Amino acid sequence: MFETPFTIVGNIVNHPVHKSVGDQELVKFRVASNSRRRNTDGTWEAGDSLFVTVNCWGRLVAGTSAALVKGDPVIVVGHVYTSEYEDREGNRRSSTEVRATSVGPDLARTLARIDRTKQQSEQPAVDDEHDGQAATDDDVADQSVEGLPLTA
Repeated sequence: MFETPFTIVGNIVNHPVHKSVGDQELVKFRVASNSRRRNTDGTWEAGDSLFVTVNCWGRLVAGTSAALVKGDPVIVVGHVYTSEYEDREGNRRSSTEVRATSVGPDLARTLARIDRTKQQSEQPAVDDEHDGQAATDDDVADQSVEGLPLTA
């Protein structure tokens, strides 16, 4: 099957829904990407919007369901496809969907804190502040940027 790579930058427009599909978990939400263009007089006007349904499976489920909420600015990478269905009146409809391979906060529009998983700690990091001893997860979690709010 041919899969079309796709990246969208936008905002989550609904509360992410976490559900079970058979023996697998799914997190589903919609993203809106809005464009703006400059008029000849130099003012900005709103352009068209693209709305895409994002489906997160596998390892993405835990991170997206724990960290993302309606309104968050995100960058989604995945494969785009069209889903066809019949509505309640029997009309044939289609929607644009993305099976996400990566989802993350748009750091140009928000601040985020990274909570690393244990599987990355194969090689302990050396921390100069603790006389050459390996940094613990608590040491990393206590680091913050002074004066800036952190979001998950």
